[in-house]
Amino acid sequence: MQTITTVSELRSTLAKARDKRVGFVPTMGYLHDGHMALIEASRARCDLTVVSIFVNPTQFGPTEDLSTYPRDFLRDEKLCREAGVAIVFAPDAREVYPAQFETFLEPGELAKSLCGAFRPGHFRGVATVVCKLFNMVQPDIAFFGQKDFQQCAIVRRMVVDLNLPIEIVTVPTVREPDRLAMSSRNRYLNKEERQRALAISRGLFAAEAEFRAGERQCEKLIAIARQHLDGVDRLQYIEIVDSDTLEPALSPLRHPAALCAAAYVGSTRLIDNLILRPETNAEYAIKL
Repeated sequence: MQTITTVSELRSTLAKARDKRVGFVPTMGYLHDGHMALIEASRARCDLTVVSIFVNPTQFGPTEDLSTYPRDFLRDEKLCREAGVAIVFAPDAREVYPAQFETFLEPGELAKSLCGAFRPGHFRGVATVVCKLFNMVQPDIAFFGQKDFQQCAIVRRMVVDLNLPIEIVTVPTVREPDRLAMSSRNRYLNKEERQRALAISRGLFAAEAEFRAGERQCEKLIAIARQHLDGVDRLQYIEIVDSDTLEPALSPLRHPAALCAAAYVGSTRLIDNLILRPETNAEYAIKL
């Protein structure tokens, strides 16, 4: 495995492997089993896997956790080596955003709801850095986790809109044994908060159970999920949205939709989602 920190070295290295299918897993580091699932998916479909480790400053708001975001590069490097990654790309901020940088990619309507409504500028930073990383790596396939559902939708739209020759693969959310969605930010939670954080997935799975039992009214499904969310300190949203447009889903549900939630437990903001697929409309199933 090679660890590379500059775009020039990355390009010269990858130029020697252009006869191979390149898979790309963009991360902000502090890797967990969710990231490992992305790497595994890449290795199953590609000849060579590149993992980027870069805590992107442009996607953090002024009061968010950029300075305290968990970092452990040596651990991440070891995990990548053991997982069979070919290249770890770990640029610093000056390599990604050189002096006098001023060109940003502005996502559209997909970035305005859900997390976008509470984190202004976040997806502008995400879209910009992902597009830059795509240009640096030039992968054949890029792998993202379903937990960041809105991000996946924005990246898919960006690839189509900008004619990027990259296939986007969404890998299902990896969960702890108690169903908490894996996240690097979970390490912020103390023992008591960790238990209360289970309210989020508990609410989502309760609503999904009712959906599987035949409930198709969005308002009722949201109400069922909300009943379990007393454990959080501040609920930002619990919504059911169309899987493609992210617009509020219409009742009764006839097309795949995403049940999405964001909440604070203590000072930690957590997100999660589940996909609801009406059995009578299998032809609309999300391509994961």
